[in-house]
Amino acid sequence: MNREKHGHLALITGASSGIGAELAKCFAEGGFDLVLVARSRDKLERLAEELRGRFDRSVQVIVQDLSDPAATEELIRKLESRGIEVRVLVNNAGVGVYGPFLETDWEREREMIRLNMETLTRLTKALLPGMVRRGEGKILNVASTAAFQPGPLMAVYYASKAYVLSFTEAIAEELRGTGVTVTALCPGPTRTAFGSRAGFGTSKVFQYGEMDAATVAREGYRGLMAGRKVVIPGLSNRLLTGSVRVLPRGWVARIMEKIQRTRNKGGG
Repeated sequence: MNREKHGHLALITGASSGIGAELAKCFAEGGFDLVLVARSRDKLERLAEELRGRFDRSVQVIVQDLSDPAATEELIRKLESRGIEVRVLVNNAGVGVYGPFLETDWEREREMIRLNMETLTRLTKALLPGMVRRGEGKILNVASTAAFQPGPLMAVYYASKAYVLSFTEAIAEELRGTGVTVTALCPGPTRTAFGSRAGFGTSKVFQYGEMDAATVAREGYRGLMAGRKVVIPGLSNRLLTGSVRVLPRGWVARIMEKIQRTRNKGGG
């Protein structure tokens, strides 16, 4: 990877594991100093120590549960008080909730809406003006292949990722010519703890082209550096997102409902 100028700094949310941790390694290898944000202090500290040792970068840790209503504003205040100038923002933090909308827990869904959409939008709103003033900057919003179709049994999650994709493409166009680029990373099923936390670890969706987090992160990093608006890692994922655009929406919803039923519930 090409090394960036010393002192350029990337802030990564949800950085303690999975795609977020792998993105941190990509940025450190690329020459960026880092601010890592997540709620797990132990995991963040271990990752920070690894990155300092392997890549000789400055790595700061901020422990913050961004699903908390006040947490995003607190993070912004911490960045300001420390004089941290963010050149790259990676909005990776996100959660999912699995189950029929009639039965899912509202508090968990409200937390998901806040983290997947509100936190991402607020951080972008706070850090984007500085990037535009400097005439350079990059934002990577982690969406999903879920953004391209409705998702029965994960209705709110899929809708939240559709928001991330639409928001990203819209502001990327608004920022044309400013020196700031915005990219949506849309991974498909990925080997992380996300599926088990969301409650659909046995879903048949994980039988279709599951990728490892390091590969997803590398493709996302390269796409961001190239200024691409949308990055869909993996050929099977690109074929899937292309196919849903030509099928009737009713068919797509029905197909996705069948795919997402867990094997434990008779889904195969």
